[in-house]
Amino acid sequence: MRLGTVAILVILLPLMLSSVTAALRPKKARALMLSVNVLCLLMSAYLLIQVLRQNAAFTVSMGEIGAPFGNELFVSKTEAVVLVGFDLIMLLSLLSGGRKIVHDISINRISLYYTVCSLLLAAMNALVLTNDIFTGYVFLEISTIAAGALIFAGSKRGALMASMRYMIMNLLGSGLFLFGLSILYSLTGELLFSGILQKVSEVAAQGKYTGALFVGLTLISLGLAMKSALFPFHTWLPNAYSLSTPASSSLLSSLVSKAYIFLYIKIIARGVGLSVFRESGANDVLLLYAVLAIVMGSVDAIQQHNVRRMISYSSVAQIGYIFLAVSFATRQGLAAAVFQIFAHSAAKAMLFPAVDRLVEVSGGNENFRDLRGSGYRAPVAGLAFAVGAFSIEGTPPLGGFSAKVFVASAAYAVGSWRMYVALGALAISTVLNIVYFLRTVVTVYRKSDRQPNAFFHQKVNAFRAFLCAFIALNLFMGVGAGSIMQLINGGINIW
Repeated sequence: MRLGTVAILVILLPLMLSSVTAALRPKKARALMLSVNVLCLLMSAYLLIQVLRQNAAFTVSMGEIGAPFGNELFVSKTEAVVLVGFDLIMLLSLLSGGRKIVHDISINRISLYYTVCSLLLAAMNALVLTNDIFTGYVFLEISTIAAGALIFAGSKRGALMASMRYMIMNLLGSGLFLFGLSILYSLTGELLFSGILQKVSEVAAQGKYTGALFVGLTLISLGLAMKSALFPFHTWLPNAYSLSTPASSSLLSSLVSKAYIFLYIKIIARGVGLSVFRESGANDVLLLYAVLAIVMGSVDAIQQHNVRRMISYSSVAQIGYIFLAVSFATRQGLAAAVFQIFAHSAAKAMLFPAVDRLVEVSGGNENFRDLRGSGYRAPVAGLAFAVGAFSIEGTPPLGGFSAKVFVASAAYAVGSWRMYVALGALAISTVLNIVYFLRTVVTVYRKSDRQPNAFFHQKVNAFRAFLCAFIALNLFMGVGAGSIMQLINGGINIW
């Protein structure tokens, strides 16, 4: 099969079959969605193998209309490895959280739930592969609508309000992004990244329209920061994550915001150019917000008494790490940002189903004191939670440790005052991470007189297997960090 056809199919297949999923009964809808996810994962792996074998990137033109209006896909080592990672994490999230979907979502909504998941898969793959900024905007909107539906699909009280807050903030971010895109198009007349990069370089070299260029870049950055929940635009995040069903929480925290950030990385590197990004001063503004997110997200997490909200607030700090690496405006920084996306996605997607099981065997109580002994009542879930927590803390040999090392190395290479600010923020955040995550792990394994409840006797063999797969993925992210980073760098050097 031609590589171009495969790249198109990973987007069109889930997009086209989403309408079929809506017409099926729940079990068949689930089977179809998971089958499509597996097929996309296999096709993504095929793309990665072929890109590695040919040691080159390739472009796919969709249609006969050329640039700047033609739609294109671009596949390098970076896109291919991100595609594999995203599709794998989505599959494991749906499998590990699938047992609660039938409990948390009414029977007449389950087929629609998997329809939304199929749309999200298509949007996520498109955001990774697109070589066209306007197509990126279109799939940003599809992803936003799908994510909003994932939040209010469950039966928890307050989920609808959380979904409304999410939609308001994200649609505002989409509007700012579109406004910035319009300014960029008016300056360049291009929509493809390669064309934008060439025209932006010419505009910057001539010293013309620098103010308009800065405004456009700022609006794009602000819009995607809102959609990604960068501090202080994170207020929608805690309720959205903590009130969703475990599968939705995993997808929202590990993939949705990360796909937005990956698109932003491509816009900076392949559209605007790192030199223009540095000269505009936008990277220093981004660094400031990233440092605030790293520190304040951790402080907010420490103040929580509800375990789901604590995990939700920790995402704010982790998103700050990604934007911090991007703010260095270097290839090394971008590579560190992409690896941090991977490491956080693998850990956070595992934490939500694991903690849901721990809450389940604790009588459904989500406060810390009620979780005592839950690690003994649900051993695999307790182990998965500990592994995810230690990864986010930065404990070797897990993926989170490698991610922090790569971000710190990128900061050291930048030098100047930025290095001291970045390393200081990393050090402070690591200490704060240890405070709230280690406290939770200790609580989970602190002995309690609580007797196992009825949920404890539920068959969860498949669930345990999926959590073990997540644990193995987090270990691989740490042990194989060098090989993964080599792949990421291979694509970014081509960018």
